[in-house]
Amino acid sequence: MIPVTNIEFRRHNWDLNKSGKSRFCTTKSRLTTRTKESPSTNPDTLLKEPHKYFDQVIITVRSGDGGHGAVLTMPSQQRATKWQGKHENKEKSKKKLSYKRDFDGSLILPVGGHGGDVVIYADEGKDTLLELHKKSRHNAKRGGNVAAMGVLTSQLRDGLAAPTLRIPVPVGTVVKRKRGKLLADLAQPGDEVLVARGGQGGISLIEMPEYRRKKLMSLTTNVMRDESDKVLVLGQPGEEVSLELILRVVADVGLIGLPNAGKSTLLAAITLAKPDIADYPFTTLMPNLGRLDGDPDLGPGQYSSEATLADLPGLIEGAHLGKGLGRNFLRHLRRTRLLVHVVDASADDPLNDYITVREELRMYNPNYLERPYVVVLNKIDLPKARDKLPHLTEGILKIGSDLVHSELGMSSRDEVQSLPTEGGEATTLSPAISVEDKMDKGIEDYPRPAAVVGVSVLKGIRVNDMLKEIRAALRKCRDSNDALELSARSRE
Repeated sequence: MIPVTNIEFRRHNWDLNKSGKSRFCTTKSRLTTRTKESPSTNPDTLLKEPHKYFDQVIITVRSGDGGHGAVLTMPSQQRATKWQGKHENKEKSKKKLSYKRDFDGSLILPVGGHGGDVVIYADEGKDTLLELHKKSRHNAKRGGNVAAMGVLTSQLRDGLAAPTLRIPVPVGTVVKRKRGKLLADLAQPGDEVLVARGGQGGISLIEMPEYRRKKLMSLTTNVMRDESDKVLVLGQPGEEVSLELILRVVADVGLIGLPNAGKSTLLAAITLAKPDIADYPFTTLMPNLGRLDGDPDLGPGQYSSEATLADLPGLIEGAHLGKGLGRNFLRHLRRTRLLVHVVDASADDPLNDYITVREELRMYNPNYLERPYVVVLNKIDLPKARDKLPHLTEGILKIGSDLVHSELGMSSRDEVQSLPTEGGEATTLSPAISVEDKMDKGIEDYPRPAAVVGVSVLKGIRVNDMLKEIRAALRKCRDSNDALELSARSRE
């Protein structure tokens, strides 16, 4: 529905009637305009298709203008003194202290208030960027002007500084200029970045006759010489910047697989998350997060071994080209350390399903295949899945090389060397293997899975065995990352 805006104009003019006398008349006219709403700002669109807008938005921010200074005059020096004799010294001392002075004796003149800055910060209470689609422009307040114009007195105060405009975004948001450089990666709660600096306040000038300027210059340099100096009184304008915000889910483990493989059921079984679960494909439209308890075998260290799991929408063949929902969500694997590949063992050809997902990951970003992963063969409670389980496990283990994941996996140093591309995805440049070489490699040239486990999440069969394998793989990831950081520090 397109909203209609009616604007009424009134025009007054004089007219001559037939008798030659002038008369005053009013003419009314109405202008009708049709305003077309942007799809991204339409609330109905956000409610119907939130998965298209939750992780990316373009906003415009403007910092506040600086407050204006003032043009002041010195008070008249010809005053009738009521006190004589011993009171003359007191009167002179009062006059000397009636102005604010710096440590060197120069006058301190009031200035306009600083305009409000614009800061974007990571807030744990935010999950999506949908709210920013409803309001795409954010303006900070301007600084206050100097309170008075006229005579310089000790009562004059600086203009009030405007408050900083703080915009909350979810943890894991990447802030970059629209079609420009990366500004910040807000990967931790409380991280923030200044995206627009407020304008400086204008200074105050003293207007003085020319014959008295030379004497006044010894007290302050803010003396107005001509009319062109009045531009210094005006506050500086704020900055206006168009920003692109991209959300990359912060998770330790990413759940991947074809639609209806059982990823959401797995997340609900081992965490307190409550994702939508149904028997039709693409039930999951947005990533769901859950918290996995720590490894009880570590004793007191189990609390530091907790992990965040992310259930991503199902991948289909051609996802790297934009088919289905895959390409929009594959970038959320960017921060994961471990992948859990869920395969429906009751499907007609589960081995081909496994190869399809691995191939889509390779075509989108070959670095994803270098990360450790655990294969979960789901729905083994069904007879046709139970019969083919040994053969399926053997077939999956045959695909891949004997290279250790830590030799190819992404280290903390590699993360620093990652460069953003036009699509918003970062490509890691490894000193040993170039990106072109990785694309030429097939999935059989990448490491085999750390483990292959057959489970039935719905029936609770072998779920504990699966958790042991996931926690063991996470423990290896932490140990390898710690070893890489220690070696990097030793080289420094």
